[in-house]
Amino acid sequence: MHDPALLLSDLRRLAFDLRWSWDEATESLFEELDPLGWQRTGRDPAALLDGLDEGRLAAAVVHPTFADRAAAAVADREAYLADSDTWYARSGAAPDRTIAYLSAEFALADCLRIYSGGLGALAGDHLRSASDLGVPLVAVGLAYRDGYFRQHLDASGWQQASPATNDFTRMPVRPIEVDGARLRVPVELGDGTVQVEAWEVRVGRVRLLLLDTDVPGNTHHHRAITGQLYGGDSDTRLRQELVLGVGSVRLLAALGIAPDTYHLNEGHAAFAAIERLRVHLDAGADLEAAVEQVRGELVFTTHTPVAAGHDTFDHGAAAWHLTPLAERAGIGFEQLWPLAVDQDGRWSQTVLAVRTSRSTNGVARLHGEVSRRMLAPVWGDDRDTASVPIGHVTNGVHPGRWVGRELQALYDWYLGAHWRTTVDPTVWRRIYEVDPAELWRVHTAARHRLIAAARERLAAQARRVGGGPDGSGLDPDVLTLGFARRFATYKRATLLAHDVDALAAILGDEDRPVQLLLAGKAHPRDEAGKHLIQRLVQLSRDPRFRGRIAFLEGYDLDLARLLVAGVDVWLNTPLRPFEASGTSGMKAAANGVLNASILDGWWDEAVTDHAPSARVGFGWVIGDQDESDDLERRATSDATALYRVLTEDVIATFHDRDEDGVPQRWAAMMQDAIALLAPSYSTHRMVVDYVTGVYGPGPVVADQGSTSR
Repeated sequence: MHDPALLLSDLRRLAFDLRWSWDEATESLFEELDPLGWQRTGRDPAALLDGLDEGRLAAAVVHPTFADRAAAAVADREAYLADSDTWYARSGAAPDRTIAYLSAEFALADCLRIYSGGLGALAGDHLRSASDLGVPLVAVGLAYRDGYFRQHLDASGWQQASPATNDFTRMPVRPIEVDGARLRVPVELGDGTVQVEAWEVRVGRVRLLLLDTDVPGNTHHHRAITGQLYGGDSDTRLRQELVLGVGSVRLLAALGIAPDTYHLNEGHAAFAAIERLRVHLDAGADLEAAVEQVRGELVFTTHTPVAAGHDTFDHGAAAWHLTPLAERAGIGFEQLWPLAVDQDGRWSQTVLAVRTSRSTNGVARLHGEVSRRMLAPVWGDDRDTASVPIGHVTNGVHPGRWVGRELQALYDWYLGAHWRTTVDPTVWRRIYEVDPAELWRVHTAARHRLIAAARERLAAQARRVGGGPDGSGLDPDVLTLGFARRFATYKRATLLAHDVDALAAILGDEDRPVQLLLAGKAHPRDEAGKHLIQRLVQLSRDPRFRGRIAFLEGYDLDLARLLVAGVDVWLNTPLRPFEASGTSGMKAAANGVLNASILDGWWDEAVTDHAPSARVGFGWVIGDQDESDDLERRATSDATALYRVLTEDVIATFHDRDEDGVPQRWAAMMQDAIALLAPSYSTHRMVVDYVTGVYGPGPVVADQGSTSR
């Protein structure tokens, strides 16, 4: 008989390393230990173990395999951490360096609600791949007491937001202490100095440090700085970004960590440049030399081609909050102003990041082009857009996190277990050795699991609001389209319903039925985005679409993984060129799900680079590369193209079956999607690109834009 204390100790060791979030064998232990508790705690292993009753632990102890599997998971984790034969170790890169990765959000697990959408998902996958590849990276973010929000829909289909509270004392995080006391660092603001503490999250080999201002002794106003992700007004945002940028640099220094490169993941962390500038000024450098030294340390990734996504502050607000920091550095605020002023005379975090970084990159090839056009004024001259020194590193997704459990088993058998960590694209070509019938069977199982989960969620929604679609009409064997993402207007979630009669004809065909699953959140202050959700919910209640359209509330990482693995086609209909990257489609492709997308973000690049290599294709293009200002004409044209793709290509291919009921061409397209897209659009490839092409070491890029206005 196993020792209960030893089993509990093993489970706690596993719980406090978020490697469980991409290790199916470990995560399944917690779910199996207490299935209801696992869901009740928001899939939080630390909270699950804290509330575990003795009966369940006793049952696990006497279970014929549970304790042995837990011990094996612990041994596997220890071997993973001890393995020195990582990609980074073999790459010849500097072994003793440290890269600091600063981001306002990280999506690692549903229980750690410090993310809102794509930026956080990308950051979380960046950490996972850095861990798998052995990259010496430490990350810093903010410890929000209230995460983005929990979404539910009222009877009219209107989005309602409720708090998504983080109780760090019950989560898989630990306080950062030195000599038994909480470590604190100060950050100066316009109304005084705020003391900042931190929590540590283990992400495999990577440390994630979360800055927290909810500290005894701080004023109520200061304690609230890390109160809510993207909450509050412009002043709150400025305070949060000062804590993130300045606090990150100071915390790392207090821990004795001296990064040679700081990676600013979006402009939220740009104030790190000001703190690094202060460090060099304190060391005796003059301002011009200090700026050049900072440029040798920082790299910057911009994520949005939407102007509203770039944080700016007026002169008065910036001066009030930055003057104490400038005075501590022995200079005046007006000496900092030229580093960040944009063409509209405002302090711009993006401009600051560009002017103080040795390199700036977009997150897809097309986004790099858009960023060069958007940010050309930073250089203050009439240069040709092509000469603007902004490149791109195309985003990716972490394969071990996003491939569904059914397909993982198939990959293990045919590709070998190292598909999870390899950067060798030839490994993925072994998918062509799989019998199309077997691949189709595995995908069908994933669709069945998705539909079962969707029915359960919809039934709960219907009970809560007293009516509406309950999911009973969904069919696990019907062609299933998926659309799930942040509900920003430029993503055009309702393009599919541009012509409701045309949509009804497609979804209502009794001989070739189609169903559509939707999910996603609008920002609580985005009324237009909430109206899009409401329209789709109300459409799902139209008798013509009953059992054919379903909107699933409460979009989270767990639902996202079910969707990208279980639908047959992933729809993406943004207004080109406003989709910087669009990683949800990459997640779908890693599962063999076929994309049908506007030529924007990563899809434009994928079609250009990989379609010529495909045997039969890996998806469908909607429309053309139109970027005209006639938005209504474009919507009509793109919707017409979408309906044509669905009726002439998608539906016809799905129902073209052999004598055994297998859609041979469809399965061959799935193989192309996996073989060609999964390795090219993984964060393993992306992190390798950053290490070899962005992080350096390399020469400082001197041409970082004009600082004179």
